[in-house]
Amino acid sequence: MSRTPLPYNPKVLDLFRNPKNLGKMEDATVTAVAGNPSCGDMVTFYLKISEQEIIEKASFESYGCAANIATSSVVTEMVKGLSLKSAWEDLTWKKVTEAVGGLPSIKFHCGVLAVGALKRAIRMYFEKKGTAPSWLPQEHTFEEKQALEEEELARRLTKRLKTEEEK
Repeated sequence: MSRTPLPYNPKVLDLFRNPKNLGKMEDATVTAVAGNPSCGDMVTFYLKISEQEIIEKASFESYGCAANIATSSVVTEMVKGLSLKSAWEDLTWKKVTEAVGGLPSIKFHCGVLAVGALKRAIRMYFEKKGTAPSWLPQEHTFEEKQALEEEELARRLTKRLKTEEEK
């Protein structure tokens, strides 16, 4: 059985080969992980946040496909210098998909995953501080829900595999 390569555009391929801000950030203010067990994509976002709640630096680590790496790379570039509020309100998976020049429809989830990890990091920042600004919704966003549902599925699958191994 042969597999046809996905029709990635040149920008996605360039970001895949030359990602921006790739790597663990040792002095991160907050770190968040999101994953998709159905395709194996995982991403960890690191944010360095100033006292004025401006994102000074962003980086990521990824285990995933070209679209996962490209969307994560673009998100780290898009958020640098933004306030947490602006990053929260302005970044959507659709804007990220547009910023990479488009994705095959079966890879849209990579934009959702990248934004979900970013929004989880922002929410975690405020949870660590023990405060929540009025602009931060109590309910999780679509992107956060997707990231959380995927992680819960991964936990269940891991638990099931361990149980089967013990038999």
